[in-house]
Amino acid sequence: MIRSLFLMIAAVLVLAALAAGPVRSQERDPILVPAVSQQEVQVRQGFTGTELLLFGAILDPRGSRAADGYDIVVVLKGPAEPIRVREKERVGGIWINSESTAFRSAPTYFAVASSRPIGEIVDERTAAIYELGLEFIQLSPGGTIDPEEQARFTSGLVDLRQRQGLYKQDMNGVTIEEGVLYKARISLPSNVLTGQYTAETFAITDGRVIASAVAEVEVRKVGFERFVEVFSQSQSLLYGLLAVCLSVFMGWLAGRLFALV
Repeated sequence: MIRSLFLMIAAVLVLAALAAGPVRSQERDPILVPAVSQQEVQVRQGFTGTELLLFGAILDPRGSRAADGYDIVVVLKGPAEPIRVREKERVGGIWINSESTAFRSAPTYFAVASSRPIGEIVDERTAAIYELGLEFIQLSPGGTIDPEEQARFTSGLVDLRQRQGLYKQDMNGVTIEEGVLYKARISLPSNVLTGQYTAETFAITDGRVIASAVAEVEVRKVGFERFVEVFSQSQSLLYGLLAVCLSVFMGWLAGRLFALV
């Protein structure tokens, strides 16, 4: 049943590739036709996360089945944001903020899935160019920083977001069916930020990236959560005043309830 479904999808993707326009017959590198199970993820009240199915076909330039022997790596990235990472230090039995560094751009979400361990597919240089793994995430420091110090803070940020479920990698997370179809399942946790997510797929052989393709997924809030988000951005002063008033009221109400007990 599953195989038949994917073969049907492959036929559709082949037709889409052929309809995209003529290609040169002398080209030898394959092409990727990517797709994603959800073009839009809606975050509502009680959202507990979701799972994305990233799939597609590996075709030769004429639209037929490509030869075997390709590895597939999928990199799903969330919108980037500036962030300051602080290091904790224990002084007199108390943990306090110590050194810190700022990064101008860090992905809010980063996941990698591959058909084999990355070290068996490409060398470190190629992996660093295409960010094929958590150890190869490219962060932009906010100023001059010692390379060893930058590596320490980068490692700390990656470790923190791994524990939050926002950074992850699965070195056997991509399966290839019939030498044509590939698929990968990547989960989005409940604490993902809204914005545009990009899923970049790479076809690799003999340690060389020979084809790539990008699909996009939008994560956005809907319903009451969307109303609160828009209101907080468009009426920030009023939103802040209402938040303070609500906090004061809840504190007063809690005090009255405890006084009656």
